[in-house]
This record gives sequence, C-alpha cells and structure tokens, in this order.
Amino acid sequence: TLAELELTQAELKVAFDALPAVQREALQAAAARVRSYHEAQRKANGESWSYRDEDGTLLGQKVTPLDRVGIYVPGGKAAYPSSVLMNAIPAHVAGVGEIIMVVPTPKGEKNRLVLAAAFVAGVTRAFTIGGAQAVAALAYGTETIPKVDKITGPGNAYVAAAKRRVFGTVGIDMIAGPSEILVLADGSTPPDWVAMDLFSQAEHDELAQSILLCPDAAYIDQVQAAINRLLPEMPRRDIIAKSLNGRGALILTRNMEEACDISNRIAPEHLEVSSRDPHRWEPLLKHAGAIFLGAYTSESLGDYCAGPNHVLPTSGTARFSSPLGVYDFQKRSSLIEVSEAGAQTLGRIASILAHGEGLQAHARAAEMRLKS
Repeated sequence: TLAELELTQAELKVAFDALPAVQREALQAAAARVRSYHEAQRKANGESWSYRDEDGTLLGQKVTPLDRVGIYVPGGKAAYPSSVLMNAIPAHVAGVGEIIMVVPTPKGEKNRLVLAAAFVAGVTRAFTIGGAQAVAALAYGTETIPKVDKITGPGNAYVAAAKRRVFGTVGIDMIAGPSEILVLADGSTPPDWVAMDLFSQAEHDELAQSILLCPDAAYIDQVQAAINRLLPEMPRRDIIAKSLNGRGALILTRNMEEACDISNRIAPEHLEVSSRDPHRWEPLLKHAGAIFLGAYTSESLGDYCAGPNHVLPTSGTARFSSPLGVYDFQKRSSLIEVSEAGAQTLGRIASILAHGEGLQAHARAAEMRLKS
C-alpha cells in the first residue's frame, strides 16, 4: 500500500540499534564532524545582521530557514548513508522545520546504514521511493508525500532532469552530473595513493571523470603502473576500467603553474593538491567544488567524515556555484526601517529618479513623506 512507502521513526531507530557498534560509532563520529563544520558555517555567514546609518535608518538582512525540504538519497548502484548526513545535517543546523527524505529501495531491500543515518541526522519523515517520480512527488505533493519548498541531493540522469523540470515550482540545490576528481601532483606522493584516489571517483559511475595533472613524466608512468597493478583487485573494477578508459586522463604539464591553469579551466568537483607544499599552489586555484590539500588528504575523507559537504558542483559549474551548505536551507529578506529624518534625504533622491523613469506614483509616495 501507499502507506507502506513511509518509514517510521521507530524503523529508523531499529536500523540504528541493529548496526554493529563499530558502524554506529563511525556514523555518529562522521555526523558530529559534519554538524560542527556546518554550525561554524552558519555562524560565519548564516545569521541576521543590521545597522543604523547617520539618520537613524535601519538597514539589514533577516535570515530565516525554509519550512520544509526534500532530500534525495541515491540507492541504485550503491547506497549512500553519507549523502543522508550531508543533506540532512546542514538543513537541521539551518533550522528547517521538516526534512523529508526519499530513497529508492531496489527489489524492496532497505539499506540499514541509510536508515540509521536518517535517524542520526534528524530526518523528519522518510519514504522508499526514488527516481524522477520521487522528485515530482516532493515538488508537487501527493496524498502520501508532502510538498516541499526545496529539493537537494544527487541522483542519476533522470533525477537530474526531473530536478531541472521542477525548478521554479520548488528550489533546487544544483544539477549534479557524474562525479569528478582532478589530482595535481608534483611527484612527491606515493603513486599507489594517487592511483587509488583516481579509482575512488571512477568506481561511482562509468561516466565519472578522473584526471591527473603532473609535470613529472616518470611519475605519471609510476601512477599508470600502479593503476595496472591495483585495478584487478578492486571489486568494482569493471566500472573503474570503463570510467578510466572513457573519461580518465594522465596529463603531462610543463610545470605546476600550468597544471593549476588547466585545473581552473576544468573547474573540477574534487581537486586534490598532492604536493609537498600544497599552500604554495592553493592561491592559484580559483575554481573547484572542494580543494584537498596535501598527500594525506584523500578525497574519500571529504566524502565521509572530514566535515565540509560532499554535495559539490560538477561539470565545470564550480566556476559559478558552491558546495551544498547551511545557506542552501535558508533565505534572506532585506530589512529597511527609514526614520523621519532619513525619509527627507531618501525621499528627494527617490523622487528625482522615479520622475526620470516616468513612475509618478513612486515619486508621489516618496514626496508625501517630505516635510514642506
């Protein structure tokens, strides 16, 4: 029945309680780090502010959370409890009233980690549906699933197309494409590490993009040898191989400066600076969803537990967009309170400009507040 699509809070708690202790602890540790980061983000740029000018006029910005949001959690080729944390926790930190989760359950199989993550992250209601129809249900509402104000979270091409179609009826975070990683390497990192970092995105999808930029030809050969040696032991080797053959590249650059320039043109989702001195190159990097500095900062740590959000702009959109964050679950209203003294100054300015635009009612509204 339709009612059976909904997962109760009791079911989410049972899933959490049934996890092995090591998984429960890892989930809670990751959630705590994600929450801490987004609380800092809210404090830095997610709070209301105002000031008064010399005439006593108040100007400012009021920040308020959205009432209800929908989060889409992928569940096709792999299950992603990390996506639950990365979508629900910033919404919770922002103060969203209701968080509605949708997640596909292929062949009726419910992933216990996903349900447990929903419990830890504070999801309000959860439904076992996916695909374009789940996006439509969130956007327009059904007898079972409530209409939301915004939909966030990654999905396949059909989910992305559906989000594009419903934008305007609801807000969306972004149109996410296949996953990407770009590694800038100076040859100082063990080549096996870099090979595995390239695998870490290639294993998502045959269309994922994994690129290495390096000025050291011998090092590139070492990374290629590591790829050839490590690939056969990977459980998702077929997907990785198709991704690397179709969308992967090991590129020899003239120097690290050129590598940075190319990276800025690509504007990757994930950018690793695998260098002895990553802070030398970071100032040259303008466009990336997330920048991972240093050999020990594998992209996979960002996917799960570093703290910053792993829902990132793809397909070059990092040139003009940002990672999912608390700000995506808030909206801003301008605050204006003009004093009597301020109305005398502003009214004259507004009147002149309004007459110039031929909008007499605008001008009169300002003039009526002027002292004769």
